[in-house]
Amino acid sequence: MSAIPTTAAAPAVSFLSSLRAASRALFVRLGVLPFFLIGALGIFSAASDRFLTLDNLVNVARQSVFLVLVSLGQMVVLISGGFDLAVGASVAITSVVSALAMTGLAGVFPDAVVLTIALGMLAGFGAALFIGLLNGVGVAYFGVSPFIMTLGVSSVAAGISLFLTGGVPVSGLPYQFSDTFGFGRLLGLPVPVLVAAVAVTLMWVVMARTRVGAHIYAVGGNIKAAHLSAIPTRRTLAFAYILCALVASLTGLLLTARVESGEANLGGTIAMESIAACVIGGVSLRGGMGRVENVVLGAFFIVLVQNGMNLAQIGSYLQMVLLGGLLILAVIFDQLRYRMMMGNG
Repeated sequence: MSAIPTTAAAPAVSFLSSLRAASRALFVRLGVLPFFLIGALGIFSAASDRFLTLDNLVNVARQSVFLVLVSLGQMVVLISGGFDLAVGASVAITSVVSALAMTGLAGVFPDAVVLTIALGMLAGFGAALFIGLLNGVGVAYFGVSPFIMTLGVSSVAAGISLFLTGGVPVSGLPYQFSDTFGFGRLLGLPVPVLVAAVAVTLMWVVMARTRVGAHIYAVGGNIKAAHLSAIPTRRTLAFAYILCALVASLTGLLLTARVESGEANLGGTIAMESIAACVIGGVSLRGGMGRVENVVLGAFFIVLVQNGMNLAQIGSYLQMVLLGGLLILAVIFDQLRYRMMMGNG
């Protein structure tokens, strides 16, 4: 008599064991993203019937462009074994310098709008390039901690941005700049979305199909072994920080076109959000691990959560608490994932 329930329960036990093994394999491969995404969809779809509508999801995709771009750069630095707290400062100084250059050149070349916009954008890229170069040289050639180096450079760049503007937005940009890069459409799609799609494709090619990408993974995985393998570790590290700054600069230009002014307070929280997007997307804080497509989904998830909290009428201050909690949880799960991969989970 007692053997009957034991036999009946065996399939259920087998199913639970299979489900646990599948969840474990999914967690090791992709991190917390699938589980966080399922939880967010369930919670916010119950809180608002507008959450899963097509219009809202398209709006989330459009809003996630800026975080996706910055997260791509942050991913490169994280895979190399560091992180960049100066991405927000790169966004801000790009916005300020490009806006000042455009407004200044508009008086010199009043009839050459395209030249004015092009030179202004180059000035913005140049400012961000200098920030990336500072970070790269400090970390790669002088051995400064990425935390200290990027935090210090962030403070310097933010101070320069405020000094140049006096805390006042720089207005008077050529309207063609905003019409094209802020609100323009090409092939029926918003220009920022197309720019992000091109950037994602190029970043995937760099990280998955080029020697530079392989070097970045190798340096992040084991820098000593990479050095013994004749990989130029210092140059690779410097390249990672420069690339991160340039991608953040592209974000700064798109945001400047969107708000139609150069502002020193752009990108204030984007450093934390980009790190959270990367970690949720499966990028290891220890370096050497991360995929472009997962980071894109991680950035989309962050914006999706922000959108869901807005629809649920959660206040902005509480949103900061919840996003910070998400980052902490993501880091904790990253530790658990690392232990499981090492066979200690």
